[in-house]
Amino acid sequence: MRNKYIDPFSVKIISLVKELPYFKIENLKMLDIRENYLRIALSRLSKRKEIIRLKKGNYTAKNFVEKIKKENSFSSFLEFLATKIYSPSYLSLDYVLYENNILTEIPKNFTLITKNKTATFSNNLGIFIYHKIKDELFLGFDTQKIDNFLIYKSSPAKALFDFLYLRKKIVLNKEMLKELRLNLENFKEKAEFKKYVDLEGSRKMKEIFSLLFE
Repeated sequence: MRNKYIDPFSVKIISLVKELPYFKIENLKMLDIRENYLRIALSRLSKRKEIIRLKKGNYTAKNFVEKIKKENSFSSFLEFLATKIYSPSYLSLDYVLYENNILTEIPKNFTLITKNKTATFSNNLGIFIYHKIKDELFLGFDTQKIDNFLIYKSSPAKALFDFLYLRKKIVLNKEMLKELRLNLENFKEKAEFKKYVDLEGSRKMKEIFSLLFE
């Protein structure tokens, strides 16, 4: 069976991006191809599954994904992508709470905090959900280097704060708090959590703190 024809623009693109964890249209300007031709070539490559569209204007190459899977670095690669495709953002909420055994239900999506508008991006690698937070509360995370990927991830205390802060209007009493099924038996970051409550300053979050720990 004859191989399907691949236009020369697509060949150039694949050659350039096959070693990149992700790329944007701007990264292809060095190819000296008109932007309308670039977009046509990217659309064709996406349909052929040679590249994966992460969100508008953001892609990764199938070759790179396959290489990462062989190296058993796929999980850290996905966490890296999550914080890159809608920057600035950091992993938090359900994702980090489950990772630290504070939530028992396995999250189906990547959950993040951002300074940008709340948004959701769905692609062939997963569903990435971003929740906006006030600039002054965009803290409590650090940079982790895993498998050569830089990942921004919150502490367990900040993940818990973010989780409850976004639900503060529905947590009216201890029974409603119990319905969230939080496992706080081994939670040792009470002082750090209180720091974020004091910084946020609302009476509601102080009430939630009391319901949780007093």
